[in-house]
Amino acid sequence: QVQLVESGGGLVQAGGSLRLSCAASGRTFDGYAMGWFRQAPGKEREFVGAISGSTNFTYYADSVKGRFTISRDNAKNTVYLQMNSLKPEDTAVYYCAARGGYSPGSMYAYNYDYWGQGTQVTVSS
Repeated sequence: QVQLVESGGGLVQAGGSLRLSCAASGRTFDGYAMGWFRQAPGKEREFVGAISGSTNFTYYADSVKGRFTISRDNAKNTVYLQMNSLKPEDTAVYYCAARGGYSPGSMYAYNYDYWGQGTQVTVSS
């Protein structure tokens, strides 16, 4: 069992930056690919980006490419989402997710085994 706890959300003006963190419990953190998803009010949960467990390969949704960066520190069991040049349309609850079994990251939510509780990000115009 893996528990995920996100932090770092808040209110920021358009053009600003935030860094979200997702701390994971348990061992063998490098065996988990980590994904970030978001869900805005009235919309479906959407993929933001993912990072593999050991190779740190990353990929992103087109909507955030070039603005958001995912990184991880396996020694701290933590994955980060650095968000720059934020836009009002980035407003959402952001979730981190873990996919075990040394599997690669995925853009599909159903591939992830564990989810955090989410953290709110609000970007004002």
